[in-house]
Amino acid sequence: MTRAIAVLSAAHLPQPFVGFAHMVAAFWREVMRDAARPYRPYRPERHYMRGPGPAWHAKHGDGISG
Repeated sequence: MTRAIAVLSAAHLPQPFVGFAHMVAAFWREVMRDAARPYRPYRPERHYMRGPGPAWHAKHGDGISG
């Protein structure tokens, strides 16, 4: 039984299932890559704006008095 499973590959599948088998394999590789990636701490400075944006400047002026 195990030999039959080991021999099974995309070449042995019916043609419509080959694309599906490749899609499942690609998905599994991506899941395993994400699971093996080292932990990265959350860094809020990478996600939040740094100061007022263009809409704020349009409403309040450019802040230069003169």
